[in-house]
Amino acid sequence: MDFRQLRYFAQIVESGSLSKASRTLFVAQPALSQQLAKLEDEVGKPLLQRSTRGVTPTESGLALYHHARFMLRQLEQAMSIARQETGGVRGMVSIGLPATTLSALGLPLVRNIRTKYPGILLNVVEGMSGHLSYMMRLGQLDLAILFTSDVASDLTAKPLLDEELFVLLPASSKLVSRRRTNVTIAEAAALPLILPTGTHGLRRRIAAEFEERNLTARVVAEIDSLSLLMSCVHEGMGATIKPISALQMEGARGRTWRALSVSDARLRRRNYIYSISSDRLSPAASVVAAELRDTAEQLVTSGEWKGVWLVG
Repeated sequence: MDFRQLRYFAQIVESGSLSKASRTLFVAQPALSQQLAKLEDEVGKPLLQRSTRGVTPTESGLALYHHARFMLRQLEQAMSIARQETGGVRGMVSIGLPATTLSALGLPLVRNIRTKYPGILLNVVEGMSGHLSYMMRLGQLDLAILFTSDVASDLTAKPLLDEELFVLLPASSKLVSRRRTNVTIAEAAALPLILPTGTHGLRRRIAAEFEERNLTARVVAEIDSLSLLMSCVHEGMGATIKPISALQMEGARGRTWRALSVSDARLRRRNYIYSISSDRLSPAASVVAAELRDTAEQLVTSGEWKGVWLVG
């Protein structure tokens, strides 16, 4: 077994078929099949289940995939360190940030890391919380900000802050009287809402609040792109429910907004810093985790990050 076989196998699992993996890796499919067969012979068990729709990992294959992903990332980090000059904390760190969190935290975090730790290669992945949770479980990220504490038992989750969720409308909207600064939870549910799909933490948090009061949200569109979602809301297609950080980039686009609080519900979500287990966390990743918390604290205490409260 060698790293080439593990890399091929991991790509096959992620692609869901040998033909797609072949195109991604620029390796002929017969050669890919041959390396897979050698790997299965060495393991002594089938690693993939084949069907007309592609391939899926067996139980043994899935276990090997998780370990292979970790080993391949460790190899990438080792090569990155070897190529750099000596001195200081070094290494590659992958961190996943949801779009709204990225709007508030992304630039200050990258700026601080580049200033304090130039030897760290920071890989920032923006995505919806459901996708980032999946990447954390696969071992493709060292760190992530997520919104539930039960993503996986082998990951470490530490509370960071609580965000208030607001009903967001363009300033010109007539859906709610312009004299209003807040709405009730029932009024929010009755608005035409544009929300993320149900696999994501924000949608589940909103749905739980509505269900507790036997309310049904009037969802007119489900969009998993923050930029497109906010554009649709600004076009007057509906309202949305988001933290105030969703408006971070809107001023630069010349858009003006209203943020209405929910008067009769504690509509908040908790942000957790997730990391892989401490025995697998590199020194560079530990440094970035600490810097992530420090940067968030600076932004909250200075008032730059509004509508949030530090936890702990």
